[in-house]
Amino acid sequence: MQRIRLRYTKRGRLRFTSHRDFQRAFERALRRADVPMAYSAGFTPHPKVSYANAAPTGTGSEAEFLEIALAEARDPDRLRELLDESLPAGLDIIDAVEARTSGLADRLTASVWELRLDGVEPEAAERAVAAFLAAGSVEVERRTKSGLRTFDARSAVIALEAGCPQADRPGDAPCAILRLVVRHATPAVRPDDVLSGLRAVADLAPPVPAAVTRLAQGLFDEESGTVTDPLAPDREAVRPAPSEAAVLAAAKAPEGAGSA
Repeated sequence: MQRIRLRYTKRGRLRFTSHRDFQRAFERALRRADVPMAYSAGFTPHPKVSYANAAPTGTGSEAEFLEIALAEARDPDRLRELLDESLPAGLDIIDAVEARTSGLADRLTASVWELRLDGVEPEAAERAVAAFLAAGSVEVERRTKSGLRTFDARSAVIALEAGCPQADRPGDAPCAILRLVVRHATPAVRPDDVLSGLRAVADLAPPVPAAVTRLAQGLFDEESGTVTDPLAPDREAVRPAPSEAAVLAAAKAPEGAGSA
């Protein structure tokens, strides 16, 4: 059985698809592309597909991940092309690797989000961000299946900054861009929770709903302050190790050999 990990997007109008909508579309794409799926056992076998940390409905994303299990081996790049052709534009398969390491979900520990706030002056957004970051905690409420829940939206936020878009501004209409890096905590802190926190600490209330896009998700690197590619370990695992002869030759080469 071969395992393939895929990165896909939710763009444009397709950001309004729910996770269940995507599941149905993806399973149809698997059939159209004639992918030799492995199936679960039992009375109702289903294709072995594992979804990881899907973005909320209504948000765009450049970094959604899933894993499929195949009954027969396939080339990951060709499989990506076939699946991408079988999905509607906006749900795009943009990367595929063979799974050679364990724990993809364990490598999805943080996300980078972009929030476009039309109708908000950049200066007002900067003041709200400063107030949010200065707060020890910012309690917000969210309605869940079990009722209204209160939690701290500040503790999971690694970084938050405000800026002004240099392009794509309709006339002189004000617009601010927030860039948010947030840990995947329990309970999960979503971009709309951070917006609720900005409203709570600084009365920042965009006149129209924010356009939210996940730019990346993966492991947060404390040294560089970046979110790393979760598929990188699988790519590294397939790179051939240098032969013993090549290592010995490199060790014996005179200093400066091969330099211009």
